[in-house]
Amino acid sequence: MDLDLSFYNWALFTSYLQKGLIFSVQLTVIATVGGIIVGTVLALMRLSGKPWLVMPATIYVNTMRSIPLVMVILWFFLLIPLMIGKPIGVNLSAIITFIAFEAAFFSEIVRAGIQSIPRGQVYAGQALGMSYAQNMRLVILPQAFRNMIPVFMTQTIILFQDTSLVYAIGAYDLLKGFEIAGKNFGRPIETYLLAAVTYFLICFTLSRIVRRIQQKVAIIR
Repeated sequence: MDLDLSFYNWALFTSYLQKGLIFSVQLTVIATVGGIIVGTVLALMRLSGKPWLVMPATIYVNTMRSIPLVMVILWFFLLIPLMIGKPIGVNLSAIITFIAFEAAFFSEIVRAGIQSIPRGQVYAGQALGMSYAQNMRLVILPQAFRNMIPVFMTQTIILFQDTSLVYAIGAYDLLKGFEIAGKNFGRPIETYLLAAVTYFLICFTLSRIVRRIQQKVAIIR
């Protein structure tokens, strides 16, 4: 069967893909920021040494990391409206789901980053009379986050790829845009092929950027 890519032009992008790309990028950025914030809290809970904080954080992280994302997307989409008594929409449901899910993975990154800081840094802060919170905020976390930047960005690339799973609840992401275009032009094979190429180009470009940043971080160290 011959492939016909003549329909792939700027009009295709503005009519079908632009809306989906914008939502995919928005979902990636919001889920990354929210996931890092919630993940940092979870990591600090697990490192606190207090059982009443360690236990729930550990259960949450291990549970989320053990369940396929598509199942979590469906659960949140179906359960949240039942809990609050009204629908929240597919976009908001996707955002909440991705923040909750990615927080578990960012938590492990942050925890490993904090534990990678030499204990001497902790002792130095304590010697200056800093409290645990001050030591963590002013000494440990700034160094840990600098070291974690490449890993954060790598996880963000994976997150962008995972945004395609919101098709399960009918959200209009980049992949959904390609799907609709394929149906309208009667060229589903070509559009899915172009979708794969588009995702590859975006993620490959971002991975090269991550590699450059990783090299710069290594030099700073």
